[in-house]
Parts: sequence; C-alpha cells; structure tokens
Amino acid sequence: MTVAQQQPQLVFGGIDSLVILAIYALMMIAVGWLAGRGRDIGKSVSDYYLAGRGLGMVTLFFTLYATQYSGNTVVGYAPQAYREGFSWLQSIPFFTLIIAVYLLFAPRLYVIGRRRGFITPTDWISDRFRSRAVTILAIVLMLWGLANYLLEQLVAIGHAVSGLTGGAIPYGWAVIGFIVVMLTYEWLGGMKAVAVTDALQGIMLMIGIAVMLVGALVLTGGGIENLTANIAANAPEKIGVPDAATNINWLSMLVIVAFGAAMYPHAIQRIYSSSSERVLKRSLGRMAWMPFITSGLVFIVGIICIDLYPGLEVGASEQLVGLLANDVASLHPIFYWAMILFFGAIVGAIVSTADSVLLSFSSMISHDIFGQYIKRDASDRAKVLVGKFTGIAMIALLLWVAWNPPGTLYQIFVLKFEILVQVAPAFILGLYWKRLSAGPVFVGMLIGAVVAGALTLTGNSTVYGIHGGTIGLALNFVICVVGSLVFSPSEETQRDIEEMTRLEKVAR
Repeated sequence: MTVAQQQPQLVFGGIDSLVILAIYALMMIAVGWLAGRGRDIGKSVSDYYLAGRGLGMVTLFFTLYATQYSGNTVVGYAPQAYREGFSWLQSIPFFTLIIAVYLLFAPRLYVIGRRRGFITPTDWISDRFRSRAVTILAIVLMLWGLANYLLEQLVAIGHAVSGLTGGAIPYGWAVIGFIVVMLTYEWLGGMKAVAVTDALQGIMLMIGIAVMLVGALVLTGGGIENLTANIAANAPEKIGVPDAATNINWLSMLVIVAFGAAMYPHAIQRIYSSSSERVLKRSLGRMAWMPFITSGLVFIVGIICIDLYPGLEVGASEQLVGLLANDVASLHPIFYWAMILFFGAIVGAIVSTADSVLLSFSSMISHDIFGQYIKRDASDRAKVLVGKFTGIAMIALLLWVAWNPPGTLYQIFVLKFEILVQVAPAFILGLYWKRLSAGPVFVGMLIGAVVAGALTLTGNSTVYGIHGGTIGLALNFVICVVGSLVFSPSEETQRDIEEMTRLEKVAR
C-alpha cells in the first residue's frame, strides 16, 4: 500500500508551524535592522546595492548558493522530477554548467567592474559599447528576466507555505505575509541584510534536504531496491530511455539555463560585491560541488515520490514537497521537528532569493533608468529611494499576477530564460573580443528576443525539442559575429577597449 493510499493525518498546520514561521520572519527583520544599524544605508548606492563591495568568501559563497538554488529548487524541482521521471536528471548538469559559464567571464568582469565602479550589470554594457540603444535594450531584457524570476519566487512562497501547513495558511495570505517581511528587512539593510540571510538559509536548506531524503527512504519501508521495478510497473514512461526528441530538449535546456542563469542581474551584482578576485574564484570553485548536494538529492526525492504517491495530477504534484514533509514528520518526533525547521528554511530561502531579485530590479530602475536617463544629477540617496518605492510598486503588480499564476513553477522558470539569455553574447563576447561592435549586438539581442518571445506566445515554445530561447540565442550569436566582422567598432570604442585591457593587466 502506498503512502498516498494510507492517507495519514497531516501533522503540520498547528501552532508549531506558525511559531516557526513567526520566528523566521522576526529573524529576517532583525538581520535587516542589524545590517543597517549605525550606518546611513541609503546614503550610498554601493553600500545599499553591493554591501560596500566587501563580501568575504563564506558570505559570498552562500549568497551565490542561495541565488542559484533557493527554496524553489526543492518546491519546484522535486515535482518536476516526479512528473518527468529519470529524464529530469538534466537538472544536475545544467547547474554545473552555470558555474562553468561564471568562471568563463566573472573574474575578468570583476576586475573591470572594480576599476570602473560598476553598480549594475548594464553598467558594463554601457561602458563597453557606448550605445544608448544597446544599453536600453539590455536593461529591458534583464528587467523582464528579473520580473519573471520574482514572480516564480512569489508563487513558490505560496505553494511552500500552503502545502507545508496542510492549507492552514492559504496560498494568497502566505504570499502577502512574506512580501511584507521581505520589503521590511530589505528596506532596513539592503544587500548586506540580503547576503546574511542568504547564508543562514543556505546552511539550513542543505541540512533539510538531506533529512527529507532520509525520511523519504524510511517511508519506502526498506523497499528502495524495488523502487525502479515499482515505477516500471506503474509508470513505465518515467523510467524508459529518453527518445531523440527528449535528448535534443535536454541539450537545448542546458544551453539556455547555463548561459541564462549566469546572466542573472542579481548574480552579476554579487560578482561586483566580492571583496577580492581571489575570494570570488574560491567561492565559485566551491559552488561546482553544489549541484550534486542540492539538485541531485532533490532529484532522488522526486523519483522516490513516484512510488510513494502514484497518479498525482499536475496541480496536486505542485504540493508534493508539503505532502512528503507531512508524512516524514509523522515518523518520529525528531523528524517532526526537523521538518518543521526545514519548512521554515524553505520559506526563508525562497524569500531570500526573492529579495535578491527585487534588490537588483530596484537598482536597475534607480541607477540605470532614473540616474542615467531621467535625472543624471540625482544624489545616491534619491536613487536609493526611487529604487525602494519602485520595488514596492513592482511587488504589488506581481502579487496580482501571482494570485492566479500563469503556469507551473517549472514553466515560469523556463520563461525567464528565453529572454534573459539573449544578453549573454554581449557580456561574454564583449569581454574577450575587441572587434564586437554595438550595431550587431543590438540587432542580435533584438532578433533573438523577438524570436524567443514570438515562439512562446504562439504556443511553439519548442521546435523539434529546441527551445525558442535557444533558437533566438543561436541567431543572436551569428548576427553578433558576422555583423562585427563586417562592421568594425568606432575608433572611440576601440580606444576604450584597449584602455580596459590595460587596466585589467595593471590590476592583475
């Protein structure tokens, strides 16, 4: 008899879970207050958005970890593994490839950004190409990616709290409550508060994932050796060898996630926030092990749940982690308290990722749009205030969308990459190829984004298994290369590039 058939009584949703949630909320607000205490946090955009460029290795590592994974990795990826079966194994290598792409460009960008005083990702685009059209288009594409990513986190908060409390806290109230918490401590402490909460949540998230896996194994009743046989009997499509279309889809996903996630604006700002290039490289080096510890364990949990809870529909499967956590908690008081804490850590980690995204969104509005194109002589304090209030307005809009989410967490996850990945050639080629010029970069980004968006809006998100974002990226890359070979950069741009190269050599 499966766990789902036994229908155990839900153990969450009582006073314990509510107390843990309240404690987490108060802790995050306290961190925000402590991070901003004794400092005028709104006086400097560098202090507020980049933590004064002083993140050490431990804090930088965990804030990068929380940026890449968050609680949504647990809440969203376990259900995807449940729905797809063993073909979701791709979730492990695409996280590994993200780190490879970071190592390709992050150290070089850090050196230039430190010298030039970059605040936002598009500071690099503006500095490199000296083109208002290229800069504005990059800002629009990155803001689109951030808005989708923030929506993903808001939906995940609702699912996490509702599922893990057995519905005692409704989806909508969960989203509203933790939005208020997030806005409060981000307003108080800026990037410093975000980084510290990321570190705390990252540690608890890793521990919680391991405990949940142990609990899932216990629920199998020692029948793990029969797991694949049971899946083959009840859901053979989830265990079969992937066909050619699935393999093509894998490769396409690896491309857009590897390059798209490396273009996360909030992740790029963490590159700027590092206290040194050595700290950045060491943090990224340790991040290379995290896919196996995080997405690998989550994948196994999802596969085990195919046997534990057969036949769940898509909507029900989105609550899979909550269902499993309740059943694990019923095993023993130790598991109960471990799951209560894990449940809080998931919510906290999702909130930590959401505040990172919101902070980056606010910085681009205040620094790139308001500071560059609306009021160039604005003080840092004015820019920070504009960013804060714009963030509140954006949250209000996304809250309305999150009330009736447009798809599953995985669908929202893919949607943001389709557009965001189009800025990758400008970043990576721009750092290494002096001949890359503004005209082809603009046309490439525009056509890549239009193709990806058109395919998605017409219901053709994949063509023969290839994502619209991947097709757009390929066109984007070809246009950038061929166009730059035909049209050389201006003499002014060439001089600027040579100067950046000289400064980088001096810094090294």
